[in-house]
Amino acid sequence: MYKKLNSTGTLIQRTTMEAPQRHMYYIGLDVHKKTISYCVKDASGQIHRQGTIGATRNELDLWMRTLPQPWTAAMEATIFTGWVYDHLLPHAAQVKVAHPVMLRAIAAAKKKNDRIDAGKIADCLRCDFLPECHMVSTEIRDRRRTLRYRHLIVRQMVQMKNRISGLLLETGVSHNKQQLHKVKYFRDLLATNKEVDESIRPLLKLSRETIVRLQKTDYALVSSLQRDPVLVERVKHLKTVPGVGPITALTWALEIGDVSRFRSVKQAISYCGLCGDEKSSADKVLRTPLSKQRNKHIQRVLVEAAKLAPKQHHELALVYEKEKQKGNANRATLAVARKMVAYLLAVDREKRPFIPTEDYSTAAA
Repeated sequence: MYKKLNSTGTLIQRTTMEAPQRHMYYIGLDVHKKTISYCVKDASGQIHRQGTIGATRNELDLWMRTLPQPWTAAMEATIFTGWVYDHLLPHAAQVKVAHPVMLRAIAAAKKKNDRIDAGKIADCLRCDFLPECHMVSTEIRDRRRTLRYRHLIVRQMVQMKNRISGLLLETGVSHNKQQLHKVKYFRDLLATNKEVDESIRPLLKLSRETIVRLQKTDYALVSSLQRDPVLVERVKHLKTVPGVGPITALTWALEIGDVSRFRSVKQAISYCGLCGDEKSSADKVLRTPLSKQRNKHIQRVLVEAAKLAPKQHHELALVYEKEKQKGNANRATLAVARKMVAYLLAVDREKRPFIPTEDYSTAAA
């Protein structure tokens, strides 16, 4: 409802679903598997409507037709957020995604349900208190999903290899642990070793067939990502960094997304989970172990790469030895990983191959 004067100077009142000029409606969404709770508020905090709709594209389309214009929406980051975000974005003035841990601290309350949560998200959006998190582009999210699925494949391969070793240990079959998962050795083991009991032969064969099938799937997924036109040039440059192979390069490109969002190396290191929390009070400062608020996928890959990188680059070897002299090999590995983040960030920003320090100095001279 709004008021205005007509041509004769009489005050009239009108009710409309359209927002007045330069007015915005703020929508909080509490997204679940089957339902989405919503709350629509204006700039003053007045509730215009609230309710629940089904979590389907058709119901979202019908619901958006009834919304006052213009509107902006916010939701908490969950497993369901991606498709809802993509579906709403073309129709909204803006769509934001909130960091779940930080949002919980702001919106904590004694009474909690979906309707109240949607209202609080709308309030955070309206008052500009929403702890927004970065949403990467759809094309990067689609490829990231493939790479994370590949990690699931690798975990299953490891489980099957452990199962084969476990079956042999259970039945007392002597074997070479280092050679066990090689094709020829495994075939000869089943054919010539009389200690292999008939009861475990079908299980061993099934496990081996599963490993072979998973290896082919792994190869196909990685190959498709390496040939992808969106990633091929970027991955080519990242692989020139010491200790960085195809998987590390793909993980960096897909988990980091737009590298320009990191204003400093420290921000990238924090995102990768290679630094600890800091808790300070008065003049006391306490550094805690590695923070749990990180991207666990890129953290795992960088730590694994940092264990091999000192063998391939003397500068990283010096970093490792300097930290290791303090008495902790794990901290030395983390120091190498942090240095690799600096290298990767520079290469990704400048879109060029890595240049070692001595070569760079020679070229500059």
